[in-house]
Amino acid sequence: MADERILIIDDEESLRHMLSSFLAKEGFAVAVAASGAAGLALAKAGRHNVVLCDVVLPDVDGLSLVEQLHGLDSHQLILVMSAYGSLETAIEAIRRGARDYLSKPFQPQELLLKIRRLVEEERLREENLRLQRELAGRWSFQSIIGRSAAMERVFDQVAKVANHKTTILITGESGTGKERVARAIHHHGQRRERAFVAVNCSAIPEALLESELFGHVRGAFTSASSHKRGLFEEADGGTLLLDEVAELPATLQVKLLRAIQEEEIRRVGDTKTLKVDVRLLAATSKDLAAAVAAGQFREELYYRLNVMNIHIPPLRERPEDIPPLLEHFLQQFARKLGKNVSGFSTEALAYLLGYPWAGNVRELENRVERAVLLSEGEQITLAQLVVAPPPTARRLTDFLPETLSIPENKAALERHLIRRALEQAGGNKTQAAKLLELSYRALLMKVTEYGL
Repeated sequence: MADERILIIDDEESLRHMLSSFLAKEGFAVAVAASGAAGLALAKAGRHNVVLCDVVLPDVDGLSLVEQLHGLDSHQLILVMSAYGSLETAIEAIRRGARDYLSKPFQPQELLLKIRRLVEEERLREENLRLQRELAGRWSFQSIIGRSAAMERVFDQVAKVANHKTTILITGESGTGKERVARAIHHHGQRRERAFVAVNCSAIPEALLESELFGHVRGAFTSASSHKRGLFEEADGGTLLLDEVAELPATLQVKLLRAIQEEEIRRVGDTKTLKVDVRLLAATSKDLAAAVAAGQFREELYYRLNVMNIHIPPLRERPEDIPPLLEHFLQQFARKLGKNVSGFSTEALAYLLGYPWAGNVRELENRVERAVLLSEGEQITLAQLVVAPPPTARRLTDFLPETLSIPENKAALERHLIRRALEQAGGNKTQAAKLLELSYRALLMKVTEYGL
């Protein structure tokens, strides 16, 4: 309870004094206000976990104040107090955002019990949300499969940095498992009981990305009908992973740099800053140093992110990791699909060990899932692994125009490659962008440009 902050809004001085003294002795940090305007100002200045609000105030209707407080932060626990209590008032207060209702006069212990119950309910609600986000499994070294010397170095680095707040840059080709490494860092660190929040910077339109990261206040833009907490606030006390950080627009690079340096953020449309305690991890499949040299990424931000670098080598450079990965995925999909499959034929295993795996672990995982789905016996065969080429395969030159115009040929080639990537990704534009080594936004622009 010592970390809980309580705001008391009541025009009765003796009650404010009694409640603030009592709650302070119980370990709460208490702020008081004698009017609705003063209480609203304090609520805007800093987050309070619990707000005790009188229904009858000298300057504003208490129920309207409840609605405004709830609009500021829907996670605030608002407890309404009134000497003129009625069932209708209680129902209306809860409808407008209050969590509970207390009739005056009341005993301090009665109030304390209600506060403790509300705080515990909110803690359980947030824990439940966290568990839902991590439903895919418990994150540990065992979720990162590998026995090569390269992966042993990765495990060693994760163990060394997990308990420190140091910013980590995780690099590696698409599909190597950068997010899994980030989750392992979080799970093995002191923040493991708090939220792990991941965002793909290339998958969110630029116009929405700032609001997604930092939140916004009501009225900040046309569709901002209420206050919204950003991902930095969602990750407060925990870990935030910025995946594909190289895709951050220049304006957001500046704001991210400030958030790292000052450990505070400003919601879109707000005039005040909020303190946040976030362990920041960043990941990219691009050469960030080259992006800095090309003027596409801020040098100061690069050094802030790259305090420590964990690089995950591509799968083709660590073939000794392929057998344990095959065993892991085979067991996983056999259970998931209800198949009695226990291994691979000699030809199938030779094919898998010699394949270049341009898509890395993700491609290997997808290929094993497909093979298990097609399997008819206890062993995966070569035929179930090999993806046949399209029956109407054509030469690349068949897609190019007769003209020698470089711009026209370039456009035709781009259109052809984008079609192929979309077909291979089953229409998933995020996956297609990764195959094409384009940002998500760049792919959307080209899809529109070529009318695909």
